[in-house]
Amino acid sequence: MKSTVLRAALPFIALQVIILVVAFALNAFAARIKDIANIRGVRSNQLVGYGIVVGLAGTGDSKSSFTDASISRMLNRLGMKLSDKDLATKNVAAVIVTSSLPPFARAGNQIDVTVNSIGDASSLKGGTLIQTPLRAADQQTYAVAQGPVLVGSSPGGVHETVARIPEGAMIERDLGADFANRNMFRLTLHNPDFTTAARVSKTINMELGGQYASALDAGTIDLITPPSYEGKGVDLLATVESLDVAPDMRAEVIVDEKTGTVVIGNGVQISPVAIAHGDLSIRVGGDKKQGDGDKVFMLDQSANVGDIVKAMNRLGVSPKDLITILESIKAAGALQADLKVL
Repeated sequence: MKSTVLRAALPFIALQVIILVVAFALNAFAARIKDIANIRGVRSNQLVGYGIVVGLAGTGDSKSSFTDASISRMLNRLGMKLSDKDLATKNVAAVIVTSSLPPFARAGNQIDVTVNSIGDASSLKGGTLIQTPLRAADQQTYAVAQGPVLVGSSPGGVHETVARIPEGAMIERDLGADFANRNMFRLTLHNPDFTTAARVSKTINMELGGQYASALDAGTIDLITPPSYEGKGVDLLATVESLDVAPDMRAEVIVDEKTGTVVIGNGVQISPVAIAHGDLSIRVGGDKKQGDGDKVFMLDQSANVGDIVKAMNRLGVSPKDLITILESIKAAGALQADLKVL
């Protein structure tokens, strides 16, 4: 009796296993919507300002008219009436200060800044940035930077004309939008793709239980706020951005001629083709009996680029020759993917 029940249950058990395997395969390539798309209006803004660094040990700008003028204007604002002729600028350097204003910034928050010399100063080490307004593209001041600069190391060694000030700028005005009460949101995919856009729209609608999301094009999805989320825009976005979607992509092969690196995207296929390069030969599809010799390799018709790369590695093909062969396969129309050479 037990064996009969078990035999009857086996097809069901096998089906469950298949479903689990397929589900695992899909989820393995899934990504959260928050990782593949942006919410329109949620982005950082670039800030820039012109300032001066003082307190340098003779490593500042040599006699420079714009540095002198900057020091003179600063001292005049402080009540000191000096002419450019009274100034020596070797302890001062003119700099450009840059930073990034995060989304939803609030007055009083602090952000990091980068300080770059624009004169002929040899080092900013030991200097202090004097109060510098930072403006956005609209020419409005959003932050003010000031403080001792820190000169760090770069891969090529110490680069002393570039410095940082951690939390060196104070945000002066609130920057944000009323997301809680919005009636519509727009999502923009990082990598536009029609299939991915359709999947995102479908996944959101399944989660919300209605037709609230619609893909406008390969990179844009509009989302209407459901009645149950009115006045709860933040909750709606938190729900949407946590959903998993399997992003699609174009088949691509990327090769780096300098390092010989080959990166193969998903779904890259090769049409039946015969490859001859020097004293080696590779055939995709065809009669395997023709594959004779140490420099001949036969591959099934279902072989992909990864199989060809492995075969050529076994035959001792150099990275330079490998790239040449891939370019030739693409030129012959047998590589069903985009080939990008860096």
